[in-house]
Amino acid sequence: MIKVLHIVGRMNKGGTETMLMNIYRNINREKLQFDFLVHGDGDGYYDNEIRKLGGNIIKINRPKEVGLKESVEQISDVIRNNGPYQAVHAHTLFNSGIAMIAAKKNNIDIRISHAHTTLNNEEGLKRKIYIAIMRYFINKNSTKLLACSKKAGIYMFGKKAISNKKYMYFQNLIDYKNIFSYSPKFVEEFKRDNNLDESIVIGHIGTFNEAKNQKFLLEIIKFLKGKNCDIKLLLIGDGIMRKELEDIIKEYDISENVILTGIRDDVNNLLHCMDVFVFPSIYEGLGLVLLEAQSAGLPCIISEAIQDEADLKVGLFNRLNLSDGVEAWANKILELKDTPRLSSKDIKEALRENEYTTEQCISKLLKIYEV
Repeated sequence: MIKVLHIVGRMNKGGTETMLMNIYRNINREKLQFDFLVHGDGDGYYDNEIRKLGGNIIKINRPKEVGLKESVEQISDVIRNNGPYQAVHAHTLFNSGIAMIAAKKNNIDIRISHAHTTLNNEEGLKRKIYIAIMRYFINKNSTKLLACSKKAGIYMFGKKAISNKKYMYFQNLIDYKNIFSYSPKFVEEFKRDNNLDESIVIGHIGTFNEAKNQKFLLEIIKFLKGKNCDIKLLLIGDGIMRKELEDIIKEYDISENVILTGIRDDVNNLLHCMDVFVFPSIYEGLGLVLLEAQSAGLPCIISEAIQDEADLKVGLFNRLNLSDGVEAWANKILELKDTPRLSSKDIKEALRENEYTTEQCISKLLKIYEV
């Protein structure tokens, strides 16, 4: 059996982690197995499922807790004690440089650094120096540089690197078949139980943090409520900003207009409860949930931070700048609320044309792993 070590922060229900699980569930695990090296002591959302599928969750310290040298040693210990590994595949932004040093030190032939975002919020002088050093180690020690979008690749590897033969655009994948097989009965009952039948339902899925910009969504709801619109917002997810968002909801007096669902396993059903999907990210690698929203036939209103690669080119992408302001975004929602749903046939064809199907992505990844 061939084994690959994925290096992540923690296997919570974020875009990168969900993509990895979509791959993991669909590979032939009798021939290829994944282990997941995670940082910190906490448990991840997907940990139990990973163990049931035959993978290992291996925990080490965060680099900022122990330093560069000790981080390299801890990863090296994992490689020696849990391998042999055909490949080491790092998803930890610039900390991937540490993983690549360890992988090369331990004679791993296939060493992959994977870019999933276009920015982070730590751009002080110390951080810039760290980025420059880690980018050097990433480009020097990786045998393959993958990115979910061109801008993500430039951000992590630098402009020169994306013309290197090691660089490859790797499409994210979603479980689109699950989205097509939603339950109409669930949708009917959920809308009835939450008084959504007569409302305009805005949807958003994402970790509650500054980058996803849920505060802007609450401003939109406040504005539309002030215009006497029957508006509801489904906020699917959780995160460090939950308490702050709850306080804003109370301050804006929009408690009856916002439904905080928490982290859900039935996103395929919830997408079909929405009229418009709104995604006002401040920065974003790709936006995996946008592929899911389009697969459900939803019109999407997106910020300038969203990459072109996330567009299935079926007429559902509507781009606005955050600087256009709340009123412009609210008006676009009202304009799109009655958009007819596309057929699943048209969406499937778009997914195939853009190489976002599970089969296409796994085939490409198996070639990278040389399986």
